[in-house]
Amino acid sequence: MTEEVALAFDDADLLPAIAQDADSGDVLMLAYVSPEAVKQTVETGLAHYYSRSRDELWKKGGTSGHVQHVENVRVDCDGDTFLYLVEQEGGACHTGYESCFYRQIEELNGDETAEIEVVAEKVYDPDEVYE
Repeated sequence: MTEEVALAFDDADLLPAIAQDADSGDVLMLAYVSPEAVKQTVETGLAHYYSRSRDELWKKGGTSGHVQHVENVRVDCDGDTFLYLVEQEGGACHTGYESCFYRQIEELNGDETAEIEVVAEKVYDPDEVYE
């Protein structure tokens, strides 16, 4: 069954996109996408995102070589979030971990800070990749 859905991009023309490992189901990262980023992702099969800090389109792994091969792009029921099912080469996180979600909260210190524990191993050295 095919249907048309309205995509609910925000005022900045962005939507969040969750990258999930297609095999393990692990959540790797969350980033934002513009309509052009989604178009590039669908056309190339490689994950593209929109950098809010740099105000530009970027291909995941463009510098590191840690690309995401996108097997499927899904959209949620409200049309306001994407899910990229990916095969990740190398680490997804720019800090050297496979996933950006490599820490867990142990204790909250009020509303803005927390004590955390690192629960994963680094898969690459970011100092060697981002010289």
